[in-house]
Amino acid sequence: MKNHHVLYKKGDCRWTVLHRDPEKYDELLDSNEYLITVGNKHMLLDPGGFAIFPSVLSTLVQMINPQDIELIFASHQDPDIASSLSLWKEIKPEIKCHVSWLWENFVPHFGGDAETYVPIPDKGHKIDLNGHIFETVPAHHMHSAGNFHLYDREAKILFSGDTGAAFLPNDQRYLFVDDFEAHTPYIDYFHRRWFGSNEHKNDWCERVSEMDIELLCPQHGAIYFGDNVKRFIDWLYKLNVGSANNRGNKL
Repeated sequence: MKNHHVLYKKGDCRWTVLHRDPEKYDELLDSNEYLITVGNKHMLLDPGGFAIFPSVLSTLVQMINPQDIELIFASHQDPDIASSLSLWKEIKPEIKCHVSWLWENFVPHFGGDAETYVPIPDKGHKIDLNGHIFETVPAHHMHSAGNFHLYDREAKILFSGDTGAAFLPNDQRYLFVDDFEAHTPYIDYFHRRWFGSNEHKNDWCERVSEMDIELLCPQHGAIYFGDNVKRFIDWLYKLNVGSANNRGNKL
């Protein structure tokens, strides 16, 4: 079972992160799943892969009725993002999944049919959950060719998918980034290796630097808050991506 932590609560809106499964085997990439609640309706962000579905579900049933999950937001097409879709369809057959139009013919290999998927155009669109509006933020080539983040203007939270992701060792699995400089060794190689476009990366940095963000929440590793949000964006802007090989050295 995963741990869970409430990140934001105001009125009938709540953000909860499901993180750190102590029972997972070491070879399985750890991931964060985020649950957004508005009233009695819910949206899951990057619900995870097939292997961790039992852990995610067992955590969720402690908090909500899973049949009240209306929407899934998939930042991109990777298996650790959405290969559990067929299992969520069994729980809620009418569930909808918002994903880039680029993957609407690929992600169905994980399950579902044409009625399941809501394609997001390249410029993004808005998602309405029980009257609360969320914005999909283009993040193409970070690292996927069709990639989106999700912004809650009211909560000042940006779900950033793989952007900001950290691969933390087992003895350093903290939930929030307190010391940014100490955190950078865990994010440097991933961003240089997996992100392939400085142009798109810099465009994203310029756009999100103008947004009011108190929490930047990646799908892997720790959450950035306060001044560390700006520190991360500034760090990423200066980083030369697409510049690492398998050993972490420059090509």
